[in-house]
Parts: sequence; C-alpha cells; structure tokens
Amino acid sequence: MKIKVLIALLVISVSGMAQSRKIDVESKVVTTHEVIIKGKRVPYSATVGTQPVWDNNGDPIATLFYTYYERTDVKDKDSRPLVISFNGGPGSASVWMHLAYTGPRILKIDDEGYPIQPYGVKDNPNSILDVADIIFVNPVNTGYSRITDPKASKSTFFGVRQDIAYLSEWVNTFVTRANRWSSPKYLIGESYGTTRVAGMAYELQNNQWMYLNGVILVSPTDMGIDRSGPVEVANRLPYFAATAWYHKQLPSDLQSKDLLEVLDEVESYAINKFIPVMAKGAWATESEKNEAIKMFARYSGLEEEIIRQHNLDVPYNFFWKDLLRHEGHTVGRLDSRYKGIDRMDAGMGPDFNAELTSWLHSFTPAINQYFMNELGYKTDIKYNMFGPVNPWDRSGDNSAESLRKALAMNPYLKVMTQSGYYDGATTYFNAKYNMWQTDPSGKLKDRMSFKGYRSGHMMYLRAEDLAKSNEDIREFIKNSIPPAGTPAKY
Repeated sequence: MKIKVLIALLVISVSGMAQSRKIDVESKVVTTHEVIIKGKRVPYSATVGTQPVWDNNGDPIATLFYTYYERTDVKDKDSRPLVISFNGGPGSASVWMHLAYTGPRILKIDDEGYPIQPYGVKDNPNSILDVADIIFVNPVNTGYSRITDPKASKSTFFGVRQDIAYLSEWVNTFVTRANRWSSPKYLIGESYGTTRVAGMAYELQNNQWMYLNGVILVSPTDMGIDRSGPVEVANRLPYFAATAWYHKQLPSDLQSKDLLEVLDEVESYAINKFIPVMAKGAWATESEKNEAIKMFARYSGLEEEIIRQHNLDVPYNFFWKDLLRHEGHTVGRLDSRYKGIDRMDAGMGPDFNAELTSWLHSFTPAINQYFMNELGYKTDIKYNMFGPVNPWDRSGDNSAESLRKALAMNPYLKVMTQSGYYDGATTYFNAKYNMWQTDPSGKLKDRMSFKGYRSGHMMYLRAEDLAKSNEDIREFIKNSIPPAGTPAKY
C-alpha cells in the first residue's frame, strides 16, 4: 500500500486559465515501498520534494529538489547512517547515482550498461539502503531545482565556493528537519561532485558544526591539485594502457596479462622513467627520447611516429579518435569501452561522446517516468539532466586542501575513492595522484583508501561493478563507525 502526503506552501500564480510554470518552494510527497537487498526484505519510505534556499534575511531565493529514502523498520535512528549524495557537472542532476548506483531502484539496462527497451527501472538488490538512509540532492538548475526569486543573483550559486557554502547551509536545514543530527553522516559525490563534497566536508565541520564519519569520492576531479607539465602528461599513460588493453590494441605479451598486472607495470614506468624524460624536454638525449617513444607506443596502442609528432604529449581527444581509427571507430571519453562512429575517420577528435549519448538514451525516460508513476511527484517543470549554470566561477578551488583540513580536525573522518579504469574524463591514476598529494605529510594516509573497477566514469553501470562498488561502500561505512564510547582524539 502506498501513502501519499502532499504539502504545497507556495501559491502558484495564475494568468487567465493557465498556471505559470513554477516549482513549489516547499513540497513533499511520501510513498512507502519495499525492496529485497542481498536476499533480505527492506521496507522504506521515499520522500520526494523541495526545500528552500534562504538569503541572509531569511527569505527564500531558490528551492532544491531532493529524494530521501529512509528504512522504516529501524528503531534506533541515532545510530542509523545517513548518506548525502551529489552528482557533478557542475550542472548535472542527481539522477545518475540515484537511478543506477546506491538507490533502491535502478535502470533497466544490460549487464555492461547499454540501453534496452522498454525503458524503466527495477529493484536494486545491491542498494546500500539496507545499511544507510540516503538523500539525493539536486543543486540549483539541476533536476527540478530552480531559482525562485527573480532578483537573486546567479553568482550566489554558480561557483566553486558559492556552491559549497549554500549547499552546506541547505544540508544543515535538512538534517535538522529530518532529526538526523545524531546519525553518522557521509557525503558521496561523483565527478565534479567530488570537488563539491570535499569542500563541503570542511564547510560543514567548520561553519555548520556538523561532523562527518566519511567522504566517498566517485571518479574524482583534480580537486585543485596542480599536476601541470610532465606530471600531467605522464598521468595519462595508465588510462591509455587500460583502454588499449580493453580493445586488444597492446602487444601480445601485454595482452595476455591481466589488466591490473599491466597497469602496475605502466604506473611504475610513468612515475619512475617517463616523468624524468619529459622533465628534461629538449635536453633529453635522442636515446632517451626514442626509448620513451617506444615505451609510450607499447603501452598506449598508438603508432610511434604519431607519438613522435606530438613530442610525447598526446592529448586525450586525439587518443579517443586515433586508437581505433583503423577500424572506423572512436572510443568514449567517460567510458572508453563504448565505441562511436564519426562522419569521417580523419580528424583530431571524436564528433560526439558515444558513452554519454548512450546513457542519456536510458536515463532520461526512466527518471521522468519514475518520479511521476512510482513516487507520485508531478510538475510541469522540466527535469534538467544537465542545467544552465554558466558562467561558473572556478576561482578558489582548493577542495583537496579543504578535505585535508577536515580529516585533520576530525579523527573519526575517513575517505574512500572509487574509480573506473576506463574513465578518460577523470582518470583512475589521477584519482590515485589526488590521494597521494592530499596529505603530503603522510600522517592521514591510513584513513584514505582507493578502489578500482573494470568500467568507466559511472562504474556502477556494469552489473559486476555495481555489486562490488556498493559492497565497498557498505564495508567503508562499517569500518568508519567507531565502537560506542570511542573518543575522537589522536
């Protein structure tokens, strides 16, 4: 049986017989459901609605759309973990992790993540809802979230620092309304969402006085860590090797090895031998250059002459275009397992992102149907898979340092990174590099961990990795909750 409760606190303006197309500043629809997770029945409520963003005078200037899943057979809410989930972009809705990763319902797709018809959703037997409640949040202009005050400046929302500040304030309000201050709390962010949650970890603790147990970084950005020059070039090579291995473009001796064995070898070469050659630049000897070109070709699947023409600095865009050029295909940016077809084989980059087109194919109809037909939320506002958030103020991105501060000031806090080996937008090796560089002292490294998966940016689209990555979150939550009575001290 489903129970629906609707609260609408904003009076919709009416012109003639037609309503203006506006979203309610505050609204709520509650339905009840159940799902089988890891073989056990889990009853839950789904609250979908909007909650205001206020200005300094306490007036609503925007509203954020959210979906909150709460297990209903739990008596002790104080010890029940709460996971607060954000996607990235910036400008991306929460749909991706919501309908494909941690939520109780997921897309109907094949085991490798490709669209199938009829579109729709099904139960997620791997959801983390058995161990934690989850709220999926849509920042301004994503999903159904919108600016409601026409006088409000977009600069209040659209920037690294602004985004972190107003979302942290919003989370404070939600946690208070939901009576979850005593719960162990976790932030999870994907892609640009990792910049967001890394910054929010410090903002929540320092300015909202809300302390966390964990931060999960899914396919993280560079998070403000500098890696220009030789490091930037060398950090591409392990991803190139992973993609070339997947498409069987490596020499037979490498192709016969397991992916992780190949990547260990390539990572060692990139750090220990390739960076020194690149650092020498024009002063590297011909022998050193030739050896570097040979090894780059061996690990990337590209021709030596092409690498020479690029002075060893092969851009991602060219790699996506060239790796399978001889077959008449490009490879995807966010997930290089996906192939595309261009107008012509010539050129310096693909015509389109094959993987993103595939994902929008399956996600867009599913999320629109799901909110209306299963969760009972109806509105004429368009669900923005990607919303207008430009110009985005990228100044002040120091999120890795913010995360380090949050770790230092909270002995309970732990961080886990999750990355797909075939992600070319936020590569797994750059994710490792983030982890190495976040705390140069090494005093916090025992609280940071890395998990890799044999898929791309949204590694959970592959059925095997969906199970594995959710289980990794379960273990992370379990290991980041200290025994009762354990003091937070060094």
